Amino acid sequence: MSTPTFDQLLEAGCHFGHLKRKWNPAMAPYIFMERNGIHILDLYKTAAKVEEAANALRSIAKSGKKVLFVATKKQAKQVVADKAQSINMPYVIERWPGGMLTNFPTIRKAVKKMTAIDKMTKDGTFDNLSKREKLQITRQRAKLEKTLGSIADLNRLPSALFVVDVLKERIAVAEANRLGIPVFAMVDTNSDPSNVDFVIPANDDASKSIEVILDAVCSAMAEGLEERKIEKVDAQAAAENNEGAPRRERRRVSRNNKADEAAEAAAETAAPEAAEATEAE
Repeated sequence: MSTPTFDQLLEAGCHFGHLKRKWNPAMAPYIFMERNGIHILDLYKTAAKVEEAANALRSIAKSGKKVLFVATKKQAKQVVADKAQSINMPYVIERWPGGMLTNFPTIRKAVKKMTAIDKMTKDGTFDNLSKREKLQITRQRAKLEKTLGSIADLNRLPSALFVVDVLKERIAVAEANRLGIPVFAMVDTNSDPSNVDFVIPANDDASKSIEVILDAVCSAMAEGLEERKIEKVDAQAAAENNEGAPRRERRRVSRNNKADEAAEAAAETAAPEAAEATEAE
């Protein structure tokens, strides 16, 4: 896992906060100084927090659990979508559907509806509908795909949330807090970090800043997934070896039994011959 260096964070502009008058006092421990009315974040603390969050997310990925990425602001949408897709994790980059976590069964019903429409298209039922019905269903499918297409594979509640800008995604953070789901987040100087379990103090408005943080996090998760695959292969090989051991033992016992039987047969044959030789003498 490669943690971003101080220079990389500096070059990406991760240190720029908001105007002093817009700050949240709870972010004071992460602020280094103020320059020209703008707060500057302490990048040494940012690097340490990135490493801490990356290690935790790596463990979650290694255990086979899902992390939901949330970023609906324009600067973060494409970056989050690309990074989440690269490690096969669900993400939300359009409007956050209210109750997505707290009312998850209803969201799953909507996803199943999308699957049912796809099934209609494949089995030919869609072709038998009128032109108006086809148009309505197509529009409904497009709407569902836009909001829920990226979470179609999320069959249960995620094990963690990764949020870009907790102020904008406050509803998602509130739902996660209510359900006890840990929240990882990029937190700027104008946000409240008290509802976040793993705070990454960084500029959440610049696409470069978002990208460098997500690079570190997603590479750690990719390593965790790779380790999981290796462990599965090793476990499967060990299981096959354990199954093969009794078979080899049975073969060995069988060979020993055959050798004993052959020895007994040879002894029985040799006994009468020895008796006849004695009588002849």
